[in-house]
Amino acid sequence: MVVEQRRVGNLPAARTKMVGRRTELADIGRLFAGAARLVTLTGVGGVGKTRLALEAAAGLQPRFRDGAWLVELSPLRQGGLLAHTIADALPLADQTTRPMIDVLADYLADRELLLVLDTCEHLTDECALTVQSLTRAAPGLRILATSRRTLNAPGEEVCTVEPLPVPATDDPVAAQADAVVLLAERAAQSIPGFEATDAGRAELIGLSRRLDGLPLAIELAAARLGELSVRELTDRLDDRFAVLGETEQVVYGTEPPWHQALRTAIGWSHQLCSPAERLLWARLSVFAGTFDAEAARMVCADAHLAAERITGLLAALVDKSILTWRPTGGGERYGMLDTLREYGAGWLRRLGEEGALRRRHRDCYRALALRAEAAWMGPDQIAWYERTSADHANFRAVLDFCLGEGEDEHTALEIAGALWFFWHACGFQREGRHYLDRALQRCPKPGPSRSKALWACGAIVLQQGDRDAGLRLGKEFRAEAEAAGSQAMLVAAAFLDGAYFMMGENPAQAAAVFEAAPYTQDHGGAYLGARLLTWLSHTFTHTSLGKYADAAAATDVLRAECDTRGERWIRAYADYVQGLAAYGLGRLDQAATHARTALEGKVLLHDSLGIALVIDLLASLAAGSGRGERAARLLGIGQQIWNTIGRSQIGFPDLVAAREACERQARETAGDTAYETAFRKGMEDSLDDGIAYALHQT
Repeated sequence: MVVEQRRVGNLPAARTKMVGRRTELADIGRLFAGAARLVTLTGVGGVGKTRLALEAAAGLQPRFRDGAWLVELSPLRQGGLLAHTIADALPLADQTTRPMIDVLADYLADRELLLVLDTCEHLTDECALTVQSLTRAAPGLRILATSRRTLNAPGEEVCTVEPLPVPATDDPVAAQADAVVLLAERAAQSIPGFEATDAGRAELIGLSRRLDGLPLAIELAAARLGELSVRELTDRLDDRFAVLGETEQVVYGTEPPWHQALRTAIGWSHQLCSPAERLLWARLSVFAGTFDAEAARMVCADAHLAAERITGLLAALVDKSILTWRPTGGGERYGMLDTLREYGAGWLRRLGEEGALRRRHRDCYRALALRAEAAWMGPDQIAWYERTSADHANFRAVLDFCLGEGEDEHTALEIAGALWFFWHACGFQREGRHYLDRALQRCPKPGPSRSKALWACGAIVLQQGDRDAGLRLGKEFRAEAEAAGSQAMLVAAAFLDGAYFMMGENPAQAAAVFEAAPYTQDHGGAYLGARLLTWLSHTFTHTSLGKYADAAAATDVLRAECDTRGERWIRAYADYVQGLAAYGLGRLDQAATHARTALEGKVLLHDSLGIALVIDLLASLAAGSGRGERAARLLGIGQQIWNTIGRSQIGFPDLVAAREACERQARETAGDTAYETAFRKGMEDSLDDGIAYALHQT
């Protein structure tokens, strides 16, 4: 019987078969089987470092109990968020105020895990320091990096990735060389029915030799074999070599850091594009990560490039292998390999458009942030969660631009404040605080954008447990709310004030603050989310004070309000509070129904905090109904998630006490041995299996 090995991690599925690289794969495996902690794959752009790293990681993955995890660094333009980017790739949603490098070190300390840090060359110093810190703290950690330059970290093992072998002769055996095989396979994918005949093999061998065996150059050439014969392609490349130096000196001002054959293939591919395709290629280079057609139109279209042509031009660039394309739940997304993006950026600078396109990119994502905030509390909430998550790298790039060379701190303030829901609800509290703190410091002048940013930052710091910062920001925001005479802002201020008291173990004072706020009234404006959070928080204080009937009644009204709007995030928390209220009233079956409904909602939005809270409640319900082993396993599943958040039960005394009571009751019912076995099973469950178990009614 063949037992399928469980694979843990986030490695993408390979879309094409790996050609060659057997020696390199064996070398990487041998190094990690020995004492190597860090292996860096170096080589010129386009030589296939990323593809090799992913193939190696997939092969090594079963060796690592806690999986293999890809961290894509090419969209990250500044090293200050390197640790955050690594944490984002891992199942880690820490919401404390500790330095992220310390959080990562603690998370990885007892794990056996392979990290793939892809595209490190622009962050080598930061990567070296981070690797040192993490490997020192985590003996079971291994790191596979790709970079055009070595990291120069202690203990680094370097594997230089060379181009694929090319044949020196044209005899029939030469057709089995890796470079020729790759060219033939990619040509067959591009051209239905393509076969390498005996007569055509010599031409394929010659073309692969002309491309020096560079995988990216071969991919680009193969994409054009539907339009040109192999011989015509080779002749065009020969012509391109003749003019290469002069053209690139104009575009870059210096020799670009790529192999000559790749530079030739890219330049030749550029030359064969239509003028409109070349212009779009250059303009798309301002995007970080992936983008959709709507954003491409907003940023790239103008009098020289009509908006109605963008979709067709994107498809043409995909066909030419300049862009990548993939369907997602939120629609089609496009991307560009780093080497091709750099080439496009060089042409954009030559055209004198770089500044203008960066500003258009900024304006596009400012508008998107404002649209997302306006729609967040409505029926398209999940779609907006997926959209903002997909464009995370672009939002980050825009904020870095505004707070850096763009010198547009006010727009940074506006964007960071509008994205409050992304930072607060979607698990990016640390990054949100990073940008909000910087923008607030640089924009001291009062105004609507600063007020929203103050509130957003206050909500985040309180969620992190930083009461001192929460008090300071809350006072400043309330002063601005009172000066503006805005009821919507005053209700939002009540949320910050009440949360401060809740964190300080004073639910009665928090309840008094919430009761004084007219949160059931629709005041319009930009603080709808704050109003519903105030309402939700008041229902929670009822449970803390033992007023379970009041909590149930208030939550019924809140759930109806959410249903009217088609809102899911607050609605799921309201289901959770309804479950707490039913539990307090002794209605265990009813409480379990509410809890499962809440969990289903939280899973849709990948809300780690909400998932952990609900699973703790389900554990208490299982313990209360005499199912000690089920309670123990649920506590183990929940603890997995709390370990990624950083503060079990978010530091709320009532929640901590409930969890401790649940454990005592489960141990009494199941016995210590059975409890420990079930708890350990929960800790070892995958998150998907754990959630499925929690949702199961028995």
